[in-house]
Amino acid sequence: MKSLLLFILFVIFSLSITAQLKNKHVLIFTKNGKGYVHENIPASIAALQKLGIENGFTIDTTTNSALFTENNLKKYDAIIFSNTNNDVFDTEEQRVAFMRYIQAGGGFMGIHSASGTERNWKWFKLMLGASFLRHPPFQKFTVHVLDKNHPAVKNLSSQWETNDECYFFKEINPSIKVLLVSDISTVKEADSSKNIIPDVFGNRYPAAWCHEFDGGRILYTALGHNKEDYSNATYLAHIIEALKWVMDKPKPDYKKAKAKSSLIDEMKTF
Repeated sequence: MKSLLLFILFVIFSLSITAQLKNKHVLIFTKNGKGYVHENIPASIAALQKLGIENGFTIDTTTNSALFTENNLKKYDAIIFSNTNNDVFDTEEQRVAFMRYIQAGGGFMGIHSASGTERNWKWFKLMLGASFLRHPPFQKFTVHVLDKNHPAVKNLSSQWETNDECYFFKEINPSIKVLLVSDISTVKEADSSKNIIPDVFGNRYPAAWCHEFDGGRILYTALGHNKEDYSNATYLAHIIEALKWVMDKPKPDYKKAKAKSSLIDEMKTF
């Protein structure tokens, strides 16, 4: 009886996800600038395309930043930077088009090395929520759900073990709401004389977060280095729940978009 009830709840949960994502339109951007390029990108694209088919939303994929124009971006409910890295925009116009998409109320999701993208653009780092600093060697550690009430993580297991790169960050935006944390008490550095990053987080370090920023809805996850993650049910549940939250909003309304430059007023409060 209990097994039947759990199965029924799973079916209802699956149908609710499909209903929320049906007919949505998503752009996956995987461009990398000069530097390290993750081998997981094809696996991440294939996994997201499969999730789109299963949940009724349409996926476009590109590495072409020339597609970042207002006319093109306005048709998307969300943009996913999947393992982008370093400088990915070629022109000021492309940066402004992306800013205006967010200001119009667009959804954004960053996966893994997206936090190493556009490291010299202050608005982008504030939008994403932090900037990549470094990581210890690839290894096993435990991920914990920090806020079980948030819709992006409430249906996930309260904790799970993963094999991944435990990312550390700099320039963390204090406005972010941390959703998942890595237990760094077991994380080992390559150099035993080096201390695990000392800061106010103690043994729990941010691994995924979200916030409403400059009109848009933003979620970032540091998890997902291993290409095998993109066929892992636990990780894919994390991704689809996150995407569901990012797109739970109206389509972008460009009457709200004000940016004419990618530079920001240092006194502005987002």
